[in-house]
Amino acid sequence: MITATRRRLAIAAAAASLIAPVAATAATTSASAASRPYCGIYWGSLQKSSTNMTQGNILDVRSGRHACFDRVVFDIGKGSGTVGYTVRYVSSVRGPSGAPVALNGGAKLQVTVNAPAAKQVPPSGVVNYSGWNTFRQLKWVSSFEGYTDFGLGVRARLPMRVFTLPSAGGGQRLVIDVANRW
Repeated sequence: MITATRRRLAIAAAAASLIAPVAATAATTSASAASRPYCGIYWGSLQKSSTNMTQGNILDVRSGRHACFDRVVFDIGKGSGTVGYTVRYVSSVRGPSGAPVALNGGAKLQVTVNAPAAKQVPPSGVVNYSGWNTFRQLKWVSSFEGYTDFGLGVRARLPMRVFTLPSAGGGQRLVIDVANRW
């Protein structure tokens, strides 16, 4: 009887010595995976801005869904200067009068494009993103003295990035990406 008990204890000890390194590796892997950023995104959620100005008009607004983020692109026509912008999270998007603009979403981005708009873009004034991961609503607010404001409702305050790209024909694109999660 004592021999059988010793045998069981020896087997249990041997099994524990084999499992311990595997368990330690799994714990380390889980910890490092948890500390890695989502999709390699290190953007942050603080204000992004550039003081540049352009005389090119905002011509169109397009949106796209990606695996890691939602994207909105402002197409700006040919004109002197490089497009500037201010994109920041706010408690309430406000127009030139100071009145709040109602937007769907748990967080709101005030988007100021340092470019005039020849017409209301989008033409209806509102883009609804039903079923999207992050975006909830884009609303044209106003265009005044070379600055055009939009409100972008998003699911939550998430990392974002803003950058410009050249367009065919000498125009520019202002791109805003908002991550689907942290």
